[in-house]
Parts: sequence; structure tokens; C-alpha cells
Amino acid sequence: QSHSTNEELAKNHSPIRRLFPARHGYAVEISPFIPTRLACATSQYYGIAGCGTLLVLEQTETGIALVKSFDWNDGLFDVTWSESNEHILLTGGGDGSLQVWDTANPQPGPLQVLKEHTQEVYSVDWSQTREENLVVSGSWDRTAKVWDLSRGGQSLCTLQGHEGVIYSTLWSPHIPGCFASASGDGTLRVWDVKTGRCRLAIPAHKAEILSCDWCKYDQNVIVTGAVDCSLCVWDLRNVRQPLSRLRGHSYAIRRVKFSPFNQTVLASCSYDFTVRLWDYSRTEQPLLETLEHHSEFVCGLDFNLQIPNQVCLTIV
Repeated sequence: QSHSTNEELAKNHSPIRRLFPARHGYAVEISPFIPTRLACATSQYYGIAGCGTLLVLEQTETGIALVKSFDWNDGLFDVTWSESNEHILLTGGGDGSLQVWDTANPQPGPLQVLKEHTQEVYSVDWSQTREENLVVSGSWDRTAKVWDLSRGGQSLCTLQGHEGVIYSTLWSPHIPGCFASASGDGTLRVWDVKTGRCRLAIPAHKAEILSCDWCKYDQNVIVTGAVDCSLCVWDLRNVRQPLSRLRGHSYAIRRVKFSPFNQTVLASCSYDFTVRLWDYSRTEQPLLETLEHHSEFVCGLDFNLQIPNQVCLTIV
């Protein structure tokens, strides 16, 4: 199976490096409206100190061009595009706030700042179901919050239950009002926003879980990636054991993503500098390909929804 990345484009990204030499990329997401446009959340000094910058970039035939950049006074750790407006993005910051940005706005600052979390916001996601237009955030303060941006700057609800840092929060692409969260407490949890309760808590790994993702074709399938270097694919109807346990990375798995084009294919990136593509339905040889182009941690990962087999990566 052929998989292309933005490696060829990255060879010509020196103008971006010159403009932002001290930024480290933590997350990347390709626009659901414009397949050549992507957003990257970055931080200075590995997010420990300094500010952050949201980069809006365009893939061209000769490289990656800067469309717009937005600065924030703390590190930015995640980014998500609006599902209803091609110009709107949301980021999560080290100061516990969420920032709403408009690429069509000539002003340099955010349209809106949402501040309720007391520690770093490490995950933000925009709902994909047509019935709602909600945002979920996950924080190191061990809470997840749900927001409706049309109702002002106050969250709709706060969901508690994790006993460790929340690293990942993602809406179900199938079920309205349902999202999953992955935590440093080793559990994967599934939440119902209408009741404000946890529907399911899975002790998915005996280690911190840094990422999770929903299958785009089956509402019951989720993958988790953890510090124990493994990925586990779960069927929520029977969580006594995973459908598949994928091993091959040598360091913690930073982010996992299901393919939008193949039900059983997924990608993972790791602190071992590699990106791996898997087909969990293959019991003998699930590993499809290993990309070893990088000499730094790979932290951000996204599939292009409109260009089959294109994967975009960010490097710390």
C-alpha cells in the first residue's frame, strides 16, 4: 500500500524555519475544507517556558508556505479546525485557556479566549456530527470541559473522573454528545455529555495513555497509544481484552490516528523518531510501513481527509 507524507515538502520548508526557528510543533491538523491547508500548534522551549505560535500553512508544489501566524503568551499544545467555518480554529494553551482564531480577521489577536482550566490544556477537538457544534477540551487539571462557542465564554459542563492528567479528548464521529478521553491514569473513558457521566472506563494500559482515536467506520472501535510503546484497538462492546495489540515502537507513542479511507488502517508516531502504519486486521504482520525520516520526536500526526494516504507530521 502506498503512503505519502509531507517529507518532500518539508525539504523546502527553510523559510518557515527561518521565520520561527525556536518553535517546536506539538500538533497538526489538516483543514476539512481545503486539503492543502494545515494548522500547526507550536511552543517555545518544548512548552516549558516562553510563548506559542499557531501557524497556518499551505502545501504548494515547491514546499510549504506560511499563510498566517498567531502568537499567544504561553505554549500551544493542540489545534482543531471548525467543522462549520473554514476560517476558524481553536487551540489549547499552557496557561489553561482555549483560544479561538479567525484566519480572515486582520487583527492579530484571538476572537475569543475561554479560561476555566487551572492547568495546561493538552487537547481540543471540534465535534463532527451534524446535530451539534461543540468543542471538548482536556487538561492536566484532570478535567474535560464541553463548550458551545455560540453561547459565550462559559463551559456547558465539566466532567471529572480521571485520576491523572488528561492527554487526549476526542468526539465520536458517529454518536452525538459522546467523546473519549485518554489519561495518565492508564484508563480510556467514554463520556455522555447529556448525562454528564462516564459511560465506560477501560483500564487500557498499565502506563500513561497519551493518545486515542475513533475508527471512522465503526462507532464501537477505538485505538489507544501509550508510554508502554504499544497500541491497543478496543471494541467497546467487549473490553475484557483488546481486539489487537500492536508492538514495534521503542519509545512512548505520542499520537494515534485511524485512516479516513480504510477501516482497519491506522498510524502512530512516537518519541522513537518514527511513524508507523498498521493494519490491525492482519494478525500475522500488522505493521505495513515504518517511516524513519526524522531525527527528533514526532508529536503531531494527521491524515488528509481528501487526499488518500497523505499523512502530515510535526516535529518537536
